[in-house]
Amino acid sequence: MVGICAWWFHLMYKPPPTIEVQTRLLQNPKDAEENIRLRTDLFYRNSGDLERYYERAITINADQDPYTVFEYIESGIINPLPRKVT
Repeated sequence: MVGICAWWFHLMYKPPPTIEVQTRLLQNPKDAEENIRLRTDLFYRNSGDLERYYERAITINADQDPYTVFEYIESGIINPLPRKVT
């Protein structure tokens, strides 16, 4: 963002028009390399738990009419299939 004009630039996809403008750019602290690295690390640490959780969910073919999809979801909620105990 530049000054009060609130223009947004991206150094790769929408670079500032001049070096003068580039020197005045501010970077969001959340976009700093260390913060991105921490968020990526957190994602990978939690993704295994999420994968195991979603393996227990029912799978639905959504290429059907909405009523059939709804009926399938409803039957899965009312009469869930027995789960393997691990």
